[in-house]
Amino acid sequence: MYELIKTLYPIYRSITGEGVRKSLEIINEAVGGGLELKALRSGMPVYDWVIPAEYNVRDAYIITPSGKKICEFKKHNLHLLGYSEPVHKKLSLDELQSHLYSDPNKPNSIPYATSYYERRWGFCLSHSERNSLENGEYEVFIDSDFNESGELNWAQFYLQATKPTKDEILISTYICHPQMCNNELSGPAVLALKFQRHLFFYNQHI
Repeated sequence: MYELIKTLYPIYRSITGEGVRKSLEIINEAVGGGLELKALRSGMPVYDWVIPAEYNVRDAYIITPSGKKICEFKKHNLHLLGYSEPVHKKLSLDELQSHLYSDPNKPNSIPYATSYYERRWGFCLSHSERNSLENGEYEVFIDSDFNESGELNWAQFYLQATKPTKDEILISTYICHPQMCNNELSGPAVLALKFQRHLFFYNQHI
């Protein structure tokens, strides 16, 4: 489980995108195959929800007035506000502040924030780092895109009971949060192990 988490941890994931597909392929390989990979097109209504545009990011960062690069997406995915639109511009610290997100209650942690349904951009950073920002001109850069013809992906597996029953048990987990282990990757890792063991047990009793 730990090795699977280490492999998945660096991959950027949101509710859609290349990172989700790559992660599902890795999980499928880790359990020995057998997962059914599924997809729904962006824009498709699902109950009270509409599948959003597929989102992918290549890079994002801020350059301070002194030339230091901060909030680097490639160093930690959480630095980017999820679903940030592309931007490349220069602005003052006062202007930048409205695009920054931090948590004063956890001054040394990078918060997780998203904007799935409103086109905007932003960066997340620790509150202590935010308080240390110098006055002057900042350069912001986000290389991202939205594909309205994209898709949302997931994987599933149906394991039939070894004895006749009308009962059904649903076990689910998710991979849509970037670089978080305690709720983001612990679930898929535990479920992958359960899948392997239950599939082995099932194969021994049919």
